[in-house]
Amino acid sequence: MKKRWVLKERGDEELVGNLATQLGIDPVLAVLLVQRGIKTFEEAKAFFRPELSHLHDPFLLNDMQLAVSRIEKAFKARERIMVYGDYDVDGTTAVALVYTFFKEHGFDTIDFYIPDRYSEGYGISYRSIDYAAHEGFTLIIALDCGIKSVEKIAYALEKGIDFIICDHHRPGDILPEAVAVLDPKRLDSTYPFNELSGCGVGYKLIQGYAQHNNIPFEKLYKYLDLVAVSIASDIVPITGENRILAYYGLKLINSNPRPGIEAILNVANINRKIIEEGIHEIEEGVLFSRELTISDLVFVLGPRINAAGRIESGNNSVLLLISPDLAHAESIAKQINDFNTERRTLDSQITQEALDMIAGDQFLTQSLSTVVFSPEWHKGVIGIVASRLTETYYRPTIVLTLSNGLITGSARSVKDFDVYDAIDACSDLLEHFGGHTYAAGLSLKPENLDAFRQRFESIVASSITENMRVPEVEIDLEINLNQITPKFLRILKQFAPFGPGNMSPVFITSATHDTGYARIVGKNHVKMTVFQNAVRSDPFSAIAFQQGEKYAAIQKGQFMDICYHLEENEWNGNRSIQLNVKDIRFTED
Repeated sequence: MKKRWVLKERGDEELVGNLATQLGIDPVLAVLLVQRGIKTFEEAKAFFRPELSHLHDPFLLNDMQLAVSRIEKAFKARERIMVYGDYDVDGTTAVALVYTFFKEHGFDTIDFYIPDRYSEGYGISYRSIDYAAHEGFTLIIALDCGIKSVEKIAYALEKGIDFIICDHHRPGDILPEAVAVLDPKRLDSTYPFNELSGCGVGYKLIQGYAQHNNIPFEKLYKYLDLVAVSIASDIVPITGENRILAYYGLKLINSNPRPGIEAILNVANINRKIIEEGIHEIEEGVLFSRELTISDLVFVLGPRINAAGRIESGNNSVLLLISPDLAHAESIAKQINDFNTERRTLDSQITQEALDMIAGDQFLTQSLSTVVFSPEWHKGVIGIVASRLTETYYRPTIVLTLSNGLITGSARSVKDFDVYDAIDACSDLLEHFGGHTYAAGLSLKPENLDAFRQRFESIVASSITENMRVPEVEIDLEINLNQITPKFLRILKQFAPFGPGNMSPVFITSATHDTGYARIVGKNHVKMTVFQNAVRSDPFSAIAFQQGEKYAAIQKGQFMDICYHLEENEWNGNRSIQLNVKDIRFTED
């Protein structure tokens, strides 16, 4: 699929020059800082050296004092407290964090509850409220859900159960009648940062409780690994407060991860690097040689934690993350790893069925949106399938299946198209929905499917632009290969952790060509060595993933404009700079 290359503005050249001088760095790196909104030496210092002391006061969140006071009241009266969360990574990490914190600080009447994806569905369920009432719970702390559960929380109140909501999704027109609603996306929010993950909101809750009860902040550090996993897996912007939380959470995962995270890394055969003092250690014959990144959390930890809720029960994920020792954690991790293997098989099978369905349907092939439905598809993987279809056809996509008499599904979008708003415009046809700009969930009655499909297509057709329909490669800067040095890469690595809002920089270099030894490796990847005659650059190793169709032209030595990330490749103890090529355009010269 052809991609659209978009080169960012360089930013104010005076600011660039000042930053380059003050920081003693290459002007190219100063441009990258200005593009990220960093204009002063002090802002650059905060960017490169995040400090936990820069986290916002938790009591800036609306209702924080109400939440803390209600928890303190429950503790004194020995009320039974339920920690409730969604079955995905964000929800289960949030539950593990809040449950463990209060358990470790004297709450012995606390338990947790994860709803069943299939029999209860997303968010607060009536069944969970009935269970809470039967078991004598009088306070439920809801994490990563609840912001739109107006009727269900009213039902809980009738049964004498209070709610504290810790959510980060967009609210509806009416807030639930909870004791406290902690959500930085509230329309009346006074909080300085509105992009926390659900687990991040849970972290602010324990921060508020600790602050009010003179618990040293240092005792909250050990929970940052869970927050980092949630930030990465829920694809929230890694800017502002999230950058600080992710930065220290990654440090913790690389130096002293909790047993549950260590167990997942072990079953996934992922080694990590001991970053304290730069020491490489050998433990039980395993050399920990690589520092884990946000990408590892997204592609290694996240899918496995998610797999438990997709295939069986999210309870397994919480039990893993709160596990006190490695041996116990590894027994759960092996089971979860098996779930992930099953998930991948289902994902592949259903994706192919959906692709065949689209190819055989004239309406679907010509539409500007994709809405596909099969009552047989596994509910646990339809969100992944929606992402796969979006990658293939690059248009707003909804994948639907049948569950408990309702059609339920997951939506994914393309850059700059708000799929949540498009679904909201169909709300009269839906039973419920929720989510974000680029990902949402929904359910509807079977008799409304055709009307919904047509309405959604009409909304997309009337609002999506031509540019939104073409995948975009956003390029930070054009540079020559001779500008890439070990020092340049060393400073560039300090821009991490990378993610939404602070993506790994993409560079473009013109008129490069291969040395003549390009080859196909793995599944349709091209391994090559490129150089730039015009500036007499050194050759650089490069890898172009999933671009095997360009191999013949590359091998012939045809001139190429390439856009790429810079990364450090490590093999047999040797480190080298590698270009991770995102796209290639062939030129005459």
